Amino acid sequence: MENPTLAVGGRPGLGARLRALLRGCIQTQASDLHICSDQYPLLRLSGQLVPMPGEDRLNADDLRTITAELLQGGDHKPLVQAGSYDGAVTAEGARFRYNVFRRGGELCIALRRLEERFRSLAELGMPESLYGLCDLPDGLVVVAGPTGAGKSTTLAALIDRVNRTYPYHIITIEDPVEYIHSPAKCLVNQRQVGADCDSFNEALIASLRQDPDVILVGEIRELNTIRTAITAAETGHLVFTTVHAGDCVGVIERMVSVFPAGEQDGVRRQMALVLRAVVAQQLLQADGPQALSGPHGRKRRVVLSEVMMVNHAVANLISSAKSSQIYSAMEVGGAQGMQTFEQDLARLLVDGMISETTAFTYARNPTVLRDRIQRFKSNPALLRRPQTPGGART
Repeated sequence: MENPTLAVGGRPGLGARLRALLRGCIQTQASDLHICSDQYPLLRLSGQLVPMPGEDRLNADDLRTITAELLQGGDHKPLVQAGSYDGAVTAEGARFRYNVFRRGGELCIALRRLEERFRSLAELGMPESLYGLCDLPDGLVVVAGPTGAGKSTTLAALIDRVNRTYPYHIITIEDPVEYIHSPAKCLVNQRQVGADCDSFNEALIASLRQDPDVILVGEIRELNTIRTAITAAETGHLVFTTVHAGDCVGVIERMVSVFPAGEQDGVRRQMALVLRAVVAQQLLQADGPQALSGPHGRKRRVVLSEVMMVNHAVANLISSAKSSQIYSAMEVGGAQGMQTFEQDLARLLVDGMISETTAFTYARNPTVLRDRIQRFKSNPALLRRPQTPGGART
């Protein structure tokens, strides 16, 4: 079978077919576009895949042409050697993150439409108290959640706030660069793994010699990068990053478990000192009576979030490996901007954004959820999220 990467060449610009597909993704407000040979283009609307209206099936030649247009000027080695390639492209007034990959000797492309502008935390459905994280002088801030939960969008909102507030140096290390931050008050340097550096860890080590105030690491998942991120936070930098984990406590256990058993106690103590906050999020179908319909009458999605601020009590629990007790500290930390998934599920249910079925499906502890629902119903003032400022920079 012909290697599909052999036809990847240097076609100038994006062709009419690809532009039409991207335009259709934008016009329908789809979050993702999937292109595979011998299939109709598919859009992800409100979490569900549907065929793009008015488009024919694409064949293998179409995929090779579109891949050539996307990869123009890029390094094709990852696609040839590893079978996939990550990148980003701006077209039709929007920016898309894409992954080209091989399956059965043919090419497929998955594109994620990024927001056209930086949205506020309120617009994203996230607690506005998280803006306080932008004022921290140093430390590690982690945003967690599954793929497609909006982690990058949340981080973009926070980095944009720093950029518009402080005269500092921001370095981002991403694969690929998703949101473009034009310098406002900050000097912003965005580096792409593969194009500007070989790896997250290499770029992170180098960044410590580049006089940054704030460092964004697109993802930390292997030992050396986690170790370097902790070191960067220890040495006076504010580090934002993402981790694939289900909840806030899961982030701690995920990061610690990467290290050899003999190092884990020491890593816990380090994390207790440098970790400032963990935010976990996921997207739920908005199926409650107050939910508004999304594109084409489909139910839109809402953000479910959990927030852990690392105060002295939480730091002690991290250091002593008493992770199971952290939830109790989060429950009573509302004044500091903390909340558990159960608290946010109860808020979304009482607000009419999700149904009781959805709320209990996603609850870790149904008994706790019932209690929180009753509290919110008996005291609606508790539904208001705190507007807690963070620690000021010096």
